[in-house]
Amino acid sequence: MATDGAPSATARRVAAYRLGFARVPTPYGDPAADDSLARDVAGNTQVVGSESMARYLKGRTVFFDRVVVDAMERGVTQVVSIGAGFDGRAVRYAKPGVRWWEVDQAPTQSDKRARLSRLDIDARHVSFVPVDLRRPGLARAVIEAGYQPDGAGMLLCEGVAVYLDVATFSSVLNEARTLATVGTRLALSVGTTPTSDAHAARRQRFEAVVAGLGEPARSSLNAEDAGPLLAAARWRVAETSERSARAGFVVAVTDP
Repeated sequence: MATDGAPSATARRVAAYRLGFARVPTPYGDPAADDSLARDVAGNTQVVGSESMARYLKGRTVFFDRVVVDAMERGVTQVVSIGAGFDGRAVRYAKPGVRWWEVDQAPTQSDKRARLSRLDIDARHVSFVPVDLRRPGLARAVIEAGYQPDGAGMLLCEGVAVYLDVATFSSVLNEARTLATVGTRLALSVGTTPTSDAHAARRQRFEAVVAGLGEPARSSLNAEDAGPLLAAARWRVAETSERSARAGFVVAVTDP
């Protein structure tokens, strides 16, 4: 998460990585537009030599792709992407009757919207909501942009938690719950607990890289840590595969 008024550098790196990933296919949407945006965003960004990060981001990308596609299959017509960065799922999985709300800091959104316009990518079904997640107002801003909290939705929070301190992330979870009615789900990614010296070294390298990009890691929450925070915000953690849980991928639901 950029803090200097510039578009997010870490989001650009994610876009560069994703160019090499196979994605979950659907009979709707515009994958070519997503790829075009990612190529434009990536530019000359170099991500070679980071095999462990590539494996992680590949798994994370497929997880969130699948969450979105499953939501579409359930008939969900509202998708909110919190900390959307340069993600292109709103065009890759564009479906008639489904609206998207993308939440991020204004500099990243302005850069993204300029690219979408220049590339002639149709994003009329997307509402861009400039919000600094470090401050209150997420739920209000999304509702003012047309989101209907009485209707079921799908909320995404991918690659965000690590850049927020625990208190701020807890506030985001509470605001997200304000947007949720019965049937709404929240998918999020958190960190992983090092299980070896090599794993710990990879974590240290990641923290050094993002700090060097001006977007330092501010928490090391894992899936187990996230459980009490979600419960306090009135979310219930749903069952996922053991592999997803180990990777820090979580789905939470609302109950009647």
